[in-house]
Amino acid sequence: MTATVGLTEAISATLGDAGYADVVRYDPIEGFSLLARPDGSSGDATGILTRLGLAPTNGRAAAGVDLVSSVLERLIALDGPPLSLVVDFASRLIVRSDALSPAEQQLFTRALVLSHRAQPRPVGPDRAPRFNTIIWIVEKEGDLPDWLTIENPRIRHIPIPPPDRFARQAVATSLLRGLSGFKEASNEEAAAAGRELVDSTEGMLLVDLNSVAQLARTEKVPMQDIGEAVRRFKVGVTEDAWKKIERGKIRNGADIIARRVIGQDHAAVHMLDIVKRAATGIGGERRGGRPRGVAFLAGPTGVGKTELAKTVTELLFGDESAYIRFDMSEFSAEHADQRLIGAPPGYVGYDVGGELTNAVREKPFSVVLFDEIEKAHPKILDKFLQILDDGMLTSGRGDRVYFSEALIIFTSNLGIYSTAPDGSRTVNVSPEQPFEEVKSRVKAEIGNHFKLVLNRPEILNRFGENIIVFDFIRPAVAEKIFASMVEAVLGEANASGHIVTISDPALETLKHLCTADLGNGGRGIRNQIEAHLINPLARAVFDRTESGPARIERVEVGSVTTLVLESV
Repeated sequence: MTATVGLTEAISATLGDAGYADVVRYDPIEGFSLLARPDGSSGDATGILTRLGLAPTNGRAAAGVDLVSSVLERLIALDGPPLSLVVDFASRLIVRSDALSPAEQQLFTRALVLSHRAQPRPVGPDRAPRFNTIIWIVEKEGDLPDWLTIENPRIRHIPIPPPDRFARQAVATSLLRGLSGFKEASNEEAAAAGRELVDSTEGMLLVDLNSVAQLARTEKVPMQDIGEAVRRFKVGVTEDAWKKIERGKIRNGADIIARRVIGQDHAAVHMLDIVKRAATGIGGERRGGRPRGVAFLAGPTGVGKTELAKTVTELLFGDESAYIRFDMSEFSAEHADQRLIGAPPGYVGYDVGGELTNAVREKPFSVVLFDEIEKAHPKILDKFLQILDDGMLTSGRGDRVYFSEALIIFTSNLGIYSTAPDGSRTVNVSPEQPFEEVKSRVKAEIGNHFKLVLNRPEILNRFGENIIVFDFIRPAVAEKIFASMVEAVLGEANASGHIVTISDPALETLKHLCTADLGNGGRGIRNQIEAHLINPLARAVFDRTESGPARIERVEVGSVTTLVLESV
């Protein structure tokens, strides 16, 4: 069985193998102390700390930035066997990296000067050169001043990646051992739980795995449900909203969607399949906590892409406004990604955090809509790839935000136009083409955009078969949309106490006015209804002197549309 040790213990063991007899550790709370030697013996803590100019008590010396600064000076000049100082939690030595205090400035200036002044001495039979080494353990490389670390040949940056699958496997069994159900479980059940823990914690630290096990013990989550403990740890919510959705509404979702998104039945069925997979957990590999579901809605403007996202949100959470929407046309600048995840340390807005990371942290169970993705700066695509691949983003403040409980929807107008060799835009699809041809051509153009224009085929691969192409609003569908919108307008009027009907000739005139040009889809029909029905009806009702029901007998079209109302 593989044993695990802390980072400082691992560093001490490695330095011991390299000829360092003792390693001093410093952290901002406990101050200075001597790490145990790899063989388990203890060095002369009091003697070593005293040689460094400290006043130890019971093998420990007090903490303080000024003390670290003076210890560096003595350590570099110290003779005898090589000695190392490990500064743990070094990121906490600085309050603000862009505005160092005098003590902080002195500390790191001294560290810079001493790094160039230090000299090695021969150690061991092979006379290998060894320095009195200082090791800074930080959360991010930028936590130390750039002028100390960048292009300094005496300072080496050693990144430590998150534990790989093998490392997580090494601790999984020991962590599961303390959970309820482990003693009674068969070897196969324990192995399955171990795989679940390893698969669902990709990208997490070993200390996170330990916290997951602690949470499972505290909340009495059995070993067989270790994935549930991982979910709770990631999103910080005990209840699983996906298990509480009304299955009846999803089961009848096609009828509900058809009332709001007219003429796109194929899109409704495909979208509901994605939702059902998300709710049941069937068919989608979610290793590492990938999002519950991903959909890419493509097609002409005004055909119901955003409306479908709203309807799905209402089906899932009972409120269409519960979705998180980002208009990607607002993220076309190179550094717009900072709005999503937050500015890095030292920049304006660092304390505020990112719009996306803040929103998902507050509402982990949500539909996240990225509207008109093609208008975003290509740099933002890297963030999308992280979400789709890892189910996680790291904010500018260093917080990890998980998307494992979110349904991600992208919308796009890609594929309606194509780019000619001379750079001009040409129409790629038109309403005259049958839908199957429209679908094929739109998908092909989307593929060209990601593969050839952006050179990012890996993002296209993450969408897989979840690219849903919407059809044009064709005349028969336009008539249904028109009838639905007119019915809604008259219903609103009736609810306000104005009972209004429309004669057949007037309705036919309105239908011709509102559906003559379908270039802007359902949104265009809505705009025409506003111009030719809503506005003139409001004027007519407002100016009407008689009370009681009325009927629109005629529609007179001039510079301004006028409705002729008669009492009935």
